Amino acid sequence: MRFLDEDEANDPMLSVVNLIDLFLVIIGMLMVAIAQNPLNPYSRDKVVVVENPGQADMRITIKDGQELTRYESSGELGQGQGARAGVTYRLEDGRMIYVPED
Repeated sequence: MRFLDEDEANDPMLSVVNLIDLFLVIIGMLMVAIAQNPLNPYSRDKVVVVENPGQADMRITIKDGQELTRYESSGELGQGQGARAGVTYRLEDGRMIYVPED
């Protein structure tokens, strides 16, 4: 009987099981911390996220309440009806100035 008690005390599988439990607790705590982070963009009601701006594979995700809408760029130039609203100029220091037309 004494040999059975010694085997249970030195069983390496018990250490592995304890480590797995510890990692599960740590992962759960990290997930709660991420979900409650005030910098999380999806914690607000209205959010616009732009991925890869200016690239051919640009994506825009809009969250309005519980509704998520995703727009993906096809890489083609857009067309439509409209009128010229004004002219934009870039200054030497990099600022942009918009001048509306009458």
